[in-house]
Amino acid sequence: MKIAILDDYHGVAETYADWKTLRSEVTTFQHYLPEGPDRDAALKPFDVIIAMRERTPFPASQIAALPNLKLLVTTGLRNNAIDLAACEAQGITVCGAPGSADGTYATSELAWTLLLALFKNLPHENESMRRGQWQTRMPLPLAGKRLGVVGLGKLGAATARVGLAFGMDVVAWSTNLTDEKAAEIGVKRVEKQELFATSDAVSVHLILSARSRHIVDAAAIDAMKPGAFFVNTSRAGLVDNDALLRALKDHKIGGAGLDVFDQEPLPADDPIRTLDNVVLTPHLGYVSESNFRAFYENAVAAVQAWQDGKPIKVLGK
Repeated sequence: MKIAILDDYHGVAETYADWKTLRSEVTTFQHYLPEGPDRDAALKPFDVIIAMRERTPFPASQIAALPNLKLLVTTGLRNNAIDLAACEAQGITVCGAPGSADGTYATSELAWTLLLALFKNLPHENESMRRGQWQTRMPLPLAGKRLGVVGLGKLGAATARVGLAFGMDVVAWSTNLTDEKAAEIGVKRVEKQELFATSDAVSVHLILSARSRHIVDAAAIDAMKPGAFFVNTSRAGLVDNDALLRALKDHKIGGAGLDVFDQEPLPADDPIRTLDNVVLTPHLGYVSESNFRAFYENAVAAVQAWQDGKPIKVLGK
């Protein structure tokens, strides 16, 4: 049996889990395989594919190009980039491989890294220091500023609590958020328009679905204060990114911290790379050693269970 491990950017998959127990031929792809005939040819021989989250999508067209595929394992327990119906029609089992508990909060930590970088002008000051300059921009305090959190689940709540610790006025909104739920976290629920219009910084923590796609629309971005910051560590599809790019180019908002993009890896010539009011990270929110160890160990367990005829954590069932 042939197993492919995709998108192992850090080259750690084979050391983070014991793949030898599967008694199979394992091939690791450390670099992203662009969509097209070359990807189809590279993956066609494999019976099992291990996908790292949504780095490589598996729409129906991709599934159809892989006639030998029998098992698709995705790290995590949700992957919107896999067409589960197409997999079922082709007789492919799809299983999830959960990460570690601390991986849940790593994304919130990164959101705060981006927020602090924006408020304190860290990327610009770092570059200025290396050029021999000293104090070129005025940093902003967080205390007393309003933080708007879009989505108050585990990640949003963790982000909100840090804002409270900094002495910020924290408000939150999502489609089904109640006053009582917000109060449990110690924040105030407001309507979407008020959140975007009154916040000094907005951080998004929602799951991408058909209902939430572009939930941060042009109207929401246009409503933001001129100096406000926007941070997205969730999914690019939650945001009208054309509207966001226009607002950043025209300096209608203070800046943005972005960890997720419509196309990943982000193309080298993407216009967002040229702006001086953004802080960019390469989808690091969920990346940690403990999380990846759990991903790959659970992926091995998923393949073993499938080999034994008792698949576990089957998705779409």
